[in-house]
Amino acid sequence: MNTVPLSWKELETLTNYQIDTVNGPTNAKAKLRLFGKSESDVRVTLYRDNHAWCPYCQKIWLWLEEKQVPYRIEKVTMFCYGEKESWYKRKVPSGMLPAIELNGRIIKESDDILIALEKVFGPLNQGMKDREVLPLRQLERLLFRAWCSWLCYLASSSRQEQHNREQFTQVVGKVEEALARTPGPYFLDKFGIVDVIFTPYVERMNASLYYYKGYSMREENPRFSAWFDAMETRPTYRGTQSDFHTHVHDLPPQMGGCWENGEPQMLINKARVNNGPWFGLPDVGYPEPENSREEALQNTIKHHANIIRVNPADDKLFDEALRCALTYMMTGKECVPPTGSEVGLRYLRDRINVPRDMSIYAAKHFRESLEKTAALAGDRQPEPIPTRHRRDQNPLNFAMNN
Repeated sequence: MNTVPLSWKELETLTNYQIDTVNGPTNAKAKLRLFGKSESDVRVTLYRDNHAWCPYCQKIWLWLEEKQVPYRIEKVTMFCYGEKESWYKRKVPSGMLPAIELNGRIIKESDDILIALEKVFGPLNQGMKDREVLPLRQLERLLFRAWCSWLCYLASSSRQEQHNREQFTQVVGKVEEALARTPGPYFLDKFGIVDVIFTPYVERMNASLYYYKGYSMREENPRFSAWFDAMETRPTYRGTQSDFHTHVHDLPPQMGGCWENGEPQMLINKARVNNGPWFGLPDVGYPEPENSREEALQNTIKHHANIIRVNPADDKLFDEALRCALTYMMTGKECVPPTGSEVGLRYLRDRINVPRDMSIYAAKHFRESLEKTAALAGDRQPEPIPTRHRRDQNPLNFAMNN
């Protein structure tokens, strides 16, 4: 006998997930962060992307969270996802992100922003121009260039592909040596600005090379593995951390393309990131919070009307199918969705964005439930995820709820 999907009211009774966006842990929902201080203490406004994905925004976001500087957040659309807001272009004519307003002055470019913040609020253990920091900043840029050379340019031959791989792994070796010079897991004696600088692109390297090249950066480099583990002990990083699925599909339009090498391990990794199983991927290592499912349910309930509206499936059909997936996620009981609904379920599976929509473990549970439920209806797949832009993720569709 088929399980009847729970109603939205019945689903609401299964979650009491709440988060204090203002004074609680680092989170992507916040419009104001006070860390227990007064709103009159706010001197900084951070202009960052709606998707909580921009790597340069993540750098400033992490710094402010670690320093616990009270700040406001204004969310702006990255061009890849939709049209830039006119009010922002009046403030920053280039439209580039991030930017901050500090004591009434607009500052752009992430390094300039960090230097300006240090002058007012003090360094994050070390300063941007510290003699120990400068060579590590240069090493991060060297790593970035080697990554781009391997990922973003089509190799003319297998020999060229191997050369690009070796060039990257040689630089990774230098980073491993740098990490080995300190007794702890961080780049210097304790966590600081260097770790913040490395975080955004190392996280994206870990995801993209696993998916497009079959190379597991976190698993193949012990010092980097220890560094990731240490970063994941920090609530600040957990609140900004994304997952493999989000990164690998948001990177191509941002980077001008990402090239697969077609090797057997790469094909295995690609299939797993796209279709699961998502638990056990080397994109997260800290223990799963007990309320991950409740978080996924709460955030889906909040946005369910818009989720249904923008889905390509018929509204009534998809409403029932979505409730089937959520019923399975919360009760473990399989609930067969309407015939033909698998495309809509997989469309949503592919558009859960971490950390914008929910945290990494919540997303894994939700993706798993959507795929499990879709498989009960059939094997049809949605249109491929766009690679030249991601305007299927236009934040205007959800602006009223953010």
